[in-house]
Amino acid sequence: MKSIIVIGAGILGASTAYHLAKQGADVMLIDRKDAGQATQAAAGIVCPWLTNRRGGPFYRLVEAGARYYPSLIEELKKDGEMETGYAQVGAINIYSGETKLEKKLKLAMERRKDTPEMGEVSRLSTVETNALFPPLADHYASVHVSGAARINGAALRDALISGAEKHGAKIVDGDASLDWSDERVTGAVVNGEMFQADHVIVTGGAWSKQLLERLGMRFLVTPQKAQIVHLELPDTDTGKWPIVMPPFIQYLLPFENGRIVAGGTQEDEAGFDLRVTMGGVNHIIERALKVAPGLSCSTYVETKVGFRPFTPGNVPIVGAVPRVKGLLVANGLGASGLTSGPFLGAELARLVIGERTELELEEYDPGSAFG
Repeated sequence: MKSIIVIGAGILGASTAYHLAKQGADVMLIDRKDAGQATQAAAGIVCPWLTNRRGGPFYRLVEAGARYYPSLIEELKKDGEMETGYAQVGAINIYSGETKLEKKLKLAMERRKDTPEMGEVSRLSTVETNALFPPLADHYASVHVSGAARINGAALRDALISGAEKHGAKIVDGDASLDWSDERVTGAVVNGEMFQADHVIVTGGAWSKQLLERLGMRFLVTPQKAQIVHLELPDTDTGKWPIVMPPFIQYLLPFENGRIVAGGTQEDEAGFDLRVTMGGVNHIIERALKVAPGLSCSTYVETKVGFRPFTPGNVPIVGAVPRVKGLLVANGLGASGLTSGPFLGAELARLVIGERTELELEEYDPGSAFG
């Protein structure tokens, strides 16, 4: 039985540990619970099919990630994990102009031919669109994709960790450092205690740079700060409302009990600044009210802050660290973490165990992220 240490329990690390444990590996998942973890703050949208990025490694990954979700949720339910934070509620990509709407509809219909998990794709009138999400302004028509889903990142992560424990994984809270000898990583030290393993996998998101620097490595991952606003519509049943995807980079994501999540900022120069800023909140609320003026009567609840990890080229990386035995890394999921993280964790587990992966992981070579 292989022994494997996974460092970093965000959505990617939790999924990796879960799938390894299900395969019978001896797994330890270590996390120091940094404030600002992307998964903890994230409310995710599983709807990669409307992106304008055509083909390539990024699209192949997110498309596979979306396809994988229904089977993953079923597996978690079999393990007794019923609170996964996943709900298939559909999405509407809204437009006020005819040309852009028709272009997006054409793209969606083309992708639907080979992607049945998209569900039904249809064009909705302004009246139909407003009926699905009443706070919207009344001049938006939309492309509706019924197979899109929402994710509560923290809930799904917790379900994966709980599932991993049920299959024998050990969960350890603490600050890990890598044990290094003769160009080989042999384990990790946590809270002063040494744990040995055949393989160590670093899935620490934006904080992985600090961990690898201790071995003299220059790991090119950078944090992108995201501020995400939570609102509440009193006495409103929003549980089945669809996700709203405006023509600019933002979203409105409804949850149960009147909760609406509006996000998020993309702050590349903020570092690990955890502060909620007036400018960030104003940016989100101004854009939210632009498309959904009906939210003006909602209650402001809170703003969450998370740090998305990005690697060079904005393409995730996964695999063995160059010139170091026993060490693997997976990182750079950026804003697609909740879409691609669970699937990439399953792929990483297959890679370590020696099974065939679904994707050609050479396209996600970690070498590009080391300077």
